[in-house]
Amino acid sequence: MPQVTILGAIAGDVIGSAYEFRPTKDYHFPLLTAEMDITDDSIMTLAVADWLLTSPGRTAADLVQCMRRLGRTFPCPKGSYGGRFSQWLQRDDMGPYRSWGNGSAMRVSPVGFAARSLDEALALAKTSAAVTHNHPEGIKGAQATAAAIYLAREGQDKQAIRDYLTRTFGYDLNRSYAAIKPAYGFDESCQGTVPESLIAFFESRDYEDAIRLTVALGGDADTMGAITGGVAAAYYKDVPEEITRFARKRLPVGLADILRRFEETYG
Repeated sequence: MPQVTILGAIAGDVIGSAYEFRPTKDYHFPLLTAEMDITDDSIMTLAVADWLLTSPGRTAADLVQCMRRLGRTFPCPKGSYGGRFSQWLQRDDMGPYRSWGNGSAMRVSPVGFAARSLDEALALAKTSAAVTHNHPEGIKGAQATAAAIYLAREGQDKQAIRDYLTRTFGYDLNRSYAAIKPAYGFDESCQGTVPESLIAFFESRDYEDAIRLTVALGGDADTMGAITGGVAAAYYKDVPEEITRFARKRLPVGLADILRRFEETYG
Protein backbone atom coordinates (compact mmCIF):
# COMPACT_ATOMS: atom_id res chain seq x y z
CA MET A 1 0.00 0.00 0.00
CA PRO A 2 1.41 3.46 -0.87
CA GLN A 3 2.87 5.49 1.97
CA VAL A 4 0.72 8.37 3.23
CA THR A 5 1.89 11.62 1.60
CA ILE A 6 -0.33 14.68 1.25
CA LEU A 7 -3.07 13.02 3.26
CA GLY A 8 -1.04 14.20 6.26
CA ALA A 9 -1.68 17.80 5.23
CA ILE A 10 -5.32 17.13 4.37
CA ALA A 11 -5.97 15.45 7.72
CA GLY A 12 -4.34 18.39 9.50
CA ASP A 13 -6.64 20.74 7.63
CA VAL A 14 -9.71 18.65 8.48
CA ILE A 15 -8.86 18.46 12.18
CA GLY A 16 -8.02 22.15 12.34
CA SER A 17 -11.21 23.15 10.52
CA ALA A 18 -13.27 23.01 13.73
CA TYR A 19 -10.94 25.45 15.48
CA GLU A 20 -10.21 28.10 12.84
CA PHE A 21 -12.97 30.42 14.03
CA ARG A 22 -13.17 29.23 17.62
CA PRO A 23 -9.54 28.71 18.54
CA THR A 24 -8.48 26.48 21.39
CA LYS A 25 -5.44 26.41 23.64
CA ASP A 26 -6.40 22.98 24.94
CA TYR A 27 -4.00 20.29 23.78
CA HIS A 28 -6.65 17.68 24.63
CA PHE A 29 -9.29 19.04 22.24
CA PRO A 30 -11.63 16.43 20.64
CA LEU A 31 -9.57 15.06 17.77
CA LEU A 32 -12.19 13.72 15.35
CA THR A 33 -15.70 15.16 15.39
CA ALA A 34 -18.63 15.32 12.99
CA GLU A 35 -18.23 19.06 12.43
CA MET A 36 -14.77 18.68 10.88
CA ASP A 37 -14.39 18.76 7.09
CA ILE A 38 -12.05 19.82 4.32
CA THR A 39 -11.52 23.52 3.67
CA ASP A 40 -10.00 25.49 0.81
CA ASP A 41 -6.62 24.27 2.09
CA SER A 42 -7.33 20.67 1.06
CA ILE A 43 -8.91 21.64 -2.25
CA MET A 44 -5.93 23.76 -3.27
CA THR A 45 -3.48 21.14 -2.01
CA LEU A 46 -5.14 18.69 -4.36
CA ALA A 47 -5.04 21.26 -7.17
CA VAL A 48 -1.25 21.43 -6.77
CA ALA A 49 -1.15 17.63 -6.68
CA ASP A 50 -3.19 17.47 -9.89
CA TRP A 51 -0.79 19.92 -11.52
CA LEU A 52 2.21 17.78 -10.62
CA LEU A 53 0.46 14.69 -11.98
CA THR A 54 -0.82 16.16 -15.25
CA SER A 55 1.50 18.99 -16.36
CA PRO A 56 4.59 17.65 -18.20
CA GLY A 57 6.29 21.04 -18.10
CA ARG A 58 5.09 21.97 -14.59
CA THR A 59 4.16 25.39 -15.98
CA ALA A 60 2.50 28.17 -14.02
CA ALA A 61 -0.26 28.36 -16.65
CA ASP A 62 -1.13 24.71 -16.11
CA LEU A 63 -1.20 25.24 -12.34
CA VAL A 64 -3.58 28.17 -12.70
CA GLN A 65 -5.89 25.95 -14.76
CA CYS A 66 -5.87 23.22 -12.11
CA MET A 67 -6.50 25.64 -9.27
CA ARG A 68 -9.34 27.45 -11.01
CA ARG A 69 -10.97 24.24 -12.18
CA LEU A 70 -11.01 22.62 -8.75
CA GLY A 71 -11.81 25.89 -6.97
CA ARG A 72 -14.85 26.44 -9.19
CA THR A 73 -15.98 22.81 -9.06
CA PHE A 74 -15.73 21.99 -5.37
CA PRO A 75 -17.26 24.26 -2.72
CA CYS A 76 -15.63 24.53 0.69
CA PRO A 77 -17.64 22.55 3.25
CA LYS A 78 -15.84 24.45 6.03
CA GLY A 79 -14.68 28.06 5.88
CA SER A 80 -14.22 29.86 2.59
CA TYR A 81 -11.62 31.27 0.26
CA GLY A 82 -10.16 34.67 1.12
CA GLY A 83 -11.65 37.66 -0.66
CA ARG A 84 -8.87 38.34 -3.15
CA PHE A 85 -8.27 34.67 -3.81
CA SER A 86 -11.98 34.22 -4.50
CA GLN A 87 -11.75 36.97 -7.10
CA TRP A 88 -8.66 35.32 -8.59
CA LEU A 89 -10.47 31.98 -8.86
CA GLN A 90 -13.38 33.49 -10.78
CA ARG A 91 -11.56 36.00 -12.99
CA ASP A 92 -9.54 34.53 -15.83
CA ASP A 93 -7.85 37.88 -16.42
CA MET A 94 -6.54 38.30 -12.85
CA GLY A 95 -2.88 37.66 -12.14
CA PRO A 96 -0.88 37.36 -8.93
CA TYR A 97 -1.63 39.98 -6.30
CA ARG A 98 1.46 40.22 -4.05
CA SER A 99 -0.07 38.25 -1.19
CA TRP A 100 2.07 37.25 1.79
CA GLY A 101 -0.77 35.16 3.22
CA ASN A 102 -0.28 31.57 4.32
CA GLY A 103 -2.31 30.19 1.42
CA SER A 104 0.94 29.56 -0.44
CA ALA A 105 2.27 27.37 2.37
CA MET A 106 -0.92 25.43 3.06
CA ARG A 107 -1.16 24.10 -0.52
CA VAL A 108 2.51 23.30 -1.19
CA SER A 109 2.89 19.87 0.43
CA PRO A 110 2.60 17.93 -2.87
CA VAL A 111 5.78 19.67 -4.05
CA GLY A 112 7.76 18.36 -1.09
CA PHE A 113 6.69 14.80 -1.83
CA ALA A 114 7.07 14.93 -5.61
CA ALA A 115 10.39 16.79 -5.94
CA ARG A 116 13.42 14.73 -6.95
CA SER A 117 15.91 17.13 -5.37
CA LEU A 118 15.96 19.98 -2.89
CA ASP A 119 16.59 22.46 -5.70
CA GLU A 120 13.55 21.16 -7.55
CA ALA A 121 11.46 21.43 -4.38
CA LEU A 122 12.44 25.09 -4.02
CA ALA A 123 11.79 25.86 -7.70
CA LEU A 124 8.40 24.13 -7.79
CA ALA A 125 7.39 25.74 -4.51
CA LYS A 126 8.18 29.16 -5.94
CA THR A 127 6.06 28.44 -9.02
CA SER A 128 3.21 27.10 -6.90
CA ALA A 129 3.20 30.23 -4.75
CA ALA A 130 3.86 32.93 -7.32
CA VAL A 131 0.67 32.43 -9.37
CA THR A 132 -1.08 34.28 -6.53
CA HIS A 133 1.30 34.85 -3.60
CA ASN A 134 4.20 36.52 -5.38
CA HIS A 135 5.25 38.61 -2.39
CA PRO A 136 8.70 37.48 -1.11
CA GLU A 137 7.15 36.32 2.18
CA GLY A 138 4.52 34.29 0.34
CA ILE A 139 7.19 32.57 -1.73
CA LYS A 140 9.44 32.05 1.29
CA GLY A 141 6.66 30.40 3.29
CA ALA A 142 5.93 27.95 0.49
CA GLN A 143 9.59 27.16 -0.08
CA ALA A 144 10.31 26.62 3.62
CA THR A 145 7.37 24.24 3.96
CA ALA A 146 8.27 22.28 0.83
CA ALA A 147 11.93 22.09 1.86
CA ALA A 148 11.00 20.80 5.31
CA ILE A 149 8.86 18.07 3.75
CA TYR A 150 11.55 17.12 1.24
CA LEU A 151 14.27 16.94 3.89
CA ALA A 152 12.04 14.97 6.25
CA ARG A 153 11.12 12.60 3.45
CA GLU A 154 14.82 12.07 2.73
CA GLY A 155 15.50 11.06 6.34
CA GLN A 156 17.14 14.20 7.69
CA ASP A 157 16.83 14.58 11.46
CA LYS A 158 14.98 17.47 13.07
CA GLN A 159 18.12 19.43 13.93
CA ALA A 160 19.38 19.26 10.36
CA ILE A 161 16.01 20.40 9.05
CA ARG A 162 15.84 23.23 11.59
CA ASP A 163 19.39 24.37 10.77
CA TYR A 164 18.73 24.40 7.02
CA LEU A 165 15.48 26.36 7.33
CA THR A 166 17.00 28.87 9.75
CA ARG A 167 20.05 29.40 7.55
CA THR A 168 18.14 29.59 4.27
CA PHE A 169 14.97 31.47 5.20
CA GLY A 170 15.92 33.41 8.31
CA TYR A 171 13.04 32.13 10.43
CA ASP A 172 13.62 32.08 14.19
CA LEU A 173 13.06 28.39 14.84
CA ASN A 174 14.95 28.27 18.11
CA ARG A 175 12.03 29.64 20.11
CA SER A 176 10.29 27.11 22.30
CA TYR A 177 6.68 26.08 21.87
CA ALA A 178 6.03 26.93 25.52
CA ALA A 179 7.30 30.47 24.99
CA ILE A 180 5.19 31.04 21.87
CA LYS A 181 1.87 29.62 23.02
CA PRO A 182 0.60 32.05 25.71
CA ALA A 183 0.53 35.17 23.52
CA TYR A 184 -0.02 33.55 20.14
CA GLY A 185 -3.26 34.23 18.28
CA PHE A 186 -4.87 34.19 14.86
CA ASP A 187 -2.50 35.21 12.07
CA GLU A 188 -2.99 34.65 8.34
CA SER A 189 0.52 35.64 7.21
CA CYS A 190 3.23 33.23 6.14
CA GLN A 191 5.71 34.94 8.43
CA GLY A 192 3.36 34.60 11.39
CA THR A 193 2.32 30.96 10.88
CA VAL A 194 4.95 28.96 9.02
CA PRO A 195 7.66 29.24 11.73
CA GLU A 196 5.18 28.44 14.49
CA SER A 197 3.80 25.45 12.58
CA LEU A 198 7.33 24.16 12.09
CA ILE A 199 8.17 24.61 15.78
CA ALA A 200 5.10 22.54 16.66
CA PHE A 201 6.50 19.80 14.42
CA PHE A 202 10.00 20.05 15.88
CA GLU A 203 8.70 19.56 19.41
CA SER A 204 6.32 16.72 18.53
CA ARG A 205 6.64 13.01 19.27
CA ASP A 206 4.47 11.67 16.45
CA TYR A 207 1.91 12.79 13.88
CA GLU A 208 -1.03 13.16 16.26
CA ASP A 209 1.10 15.02 18.79
CA ALA A 210 2.24 17.44 16.04
CA ILE A 211 -1.35 18.22 15.04
CA ARG A 212 -2.47 18.67 18.63
CA LEU A 213 0.43 21.03 19.32
CA THR A 214 -0.17 23.22 16.27
CA VAL A 215 -3.96 23.45 16.72
CA ALA A 216 -3.54 24.20 20.44
CA LEU A 217 -1.51 27.31 19.63
CA GLY A 218 -4.89 28.94 19.04
CA GLY A 219 -4.13 30.35 15.61
CA ASP A 220 -5.22 29.73 12.02
CA ALA A 221 -5.81 26.10 12.92
CA ASP A 222 -6.77 24.53 9.60
CA THR A 223 -3.91 26.08 7.65
CA MET A 224 -1.39 25.44 10.40
CA GLY A 225 -2.68 21.88 10.60
CA ALA A 226 -2.04 21.48 6.88
CA ILE A 227 1.50 22.87 7.17
CA THR A 228 2.48 20.86 10.23
CA GLY A 229 0.62 17.78 9.01
CA GLY A 230 2.52 17.64 5.73
CA VAL A 231 5.91 17.85 7.44
CA ALA A 232 4.94 15.41 10.19
CA ALA A 233 3.68 12.82 7.69
CA ALA A 234 6.93 13.06 5.75
CA TYR A 235 9.05 12.75 8.90
CA TYR A 236 7.21 10.11 10.90
CA LYS A 237 6.05 8.18 7.83
CA ASP A 238 3.11 7.03 9.87
CA VAL A 239 -0.31 8.64 10.25
CA PRO A 240 -2.77 6.75 12.46
CA GLU A 241 -5.26 4.74 10.43
CA GLU A 242 -8.20 6.24 12.32
CA ILE A 243 -7.12 9.72 11.23
CA THR A 244 -6.47 8.83 7.60
CA ARG A 245 -9.77 6.98 7.30
CA PHE A 246 -11.60 9.96 8.82
CA ALA A 247 -9.96 12.42 6.41
CA ARG A 248 -10.48 10.28 3.30
CA LYS A 249 -14.21 10.10 4.00
CA ARG A 250 -14.40 13.91 3.75
CA LEU A 251 -13.19 13.97 0.14
CA PRO A 252 -15.71 13.97 -2.70
CA VAL A 253 -15.03 11.46 -5.47
CA GLY A 254 -13.14 13.81 -7.81
CA LEU A 255 -10.75 14.95 -5.09
CA ALA A 256 -10.33 11.46 -3.68
CA ASP A 257 -9.24 10.29 -7.13
CA ILE A 258 -6.49 12.91 -7.28
CA LEU A 259 -5.28 11.85 -3.84
CA ARG A 260 -5.27 8.19 -4.88
CA ARG A 261 -3.27 8.89 -8.03
CA PHE A 262 -0.80 11.09 -6.17
CA GLU A 263 -0.17 8.48 -3.47
CA GLU A 264 0.24 5.75 -6.09
CA THR A 265 2.75 7.90 -7.97
CA TYR A 266 4.73 9.47 -5.11
CA GLY A 267 3.99 7.28 -2.09
